[in-house]
Amino acid sequence: MIKIFKIMLVTLGGLAFWGAQAAESPLLDIGKELPSIVIEARYAGTHNFVGEVIDGYSTPKAYLSAKALEALSRVQSSLSEFGLGLKVFDGYRPQRAVNHFVRWAEDLQDTRMKQEFYPHVDKSKLFSEGYIASRSGHSRGSTVDLTLIDLATQEALDMGTPWDFFDLRSWPSSTEPNAKQRANRALLRSVMTAQGFRPLQTEWWHFTLNDEPFPDTYFDVPIE
Repeated sequence: MIKIFKIMLVTLGGLAFWGAQAAESPLLDIGKELPSIVIEARYAGTHNFVGEVIDGYSTPKAYLSAKALEALSRVQSSLSEFGLGLKVFDGYRPQRAVNHFVRWAEDLQDTRMKQEFYPHVDKSKLFSEGYIASRSGHSRGSTVDLTLIDLATQEALDMGTPWDFFDLRSWPSSTEPNAKQRANRALLRSVMTAQGFRPLQTEWWHFTLNDEPFPDTYFDVPIE
């Protein structure tokens, strides 16, 4: 059973900050509450499509709402019976991080990470093709980016593309990955949907809790 800690939130001028004079919001540290899940918080470092630490990520942690974390705990338990587990790349995402992505996408001269993360997409088309947007479901606290790992080796299963790879091959429906890669994607999708998460049409790694507790709220609490 996950022990629930309450994170205090205060809203000023449309932005949310830590404080003591506000309604409570149960956003929990995944790594602390579920230590068997591997956390690889790429946005807290430079190995991401921007190539720098993203605003709002001052520490390599990942958070989720308590309700989403409970569901993720059930996913991890179901996988452990088969020697598999989860690696999380991102959970709750502050709105300031989304704003950082938008500023980066508007700077067409900055293509330092193109070869690794979007080799087949013109950066000027990242908005029109849906790879970058001004709002993200991650900011509501119940969306998670993740993959499967072998618990014995801690190695990620081959999904056919890396995480955050802007390409049609990242679509779960793509037939370009080989049979084993498609099977790995199908397994991830199966265990996540079985616990109440819905997949995204364009990213094999992206899942949102169906019954999310904050469906209309985009938080901007920094990850510290």
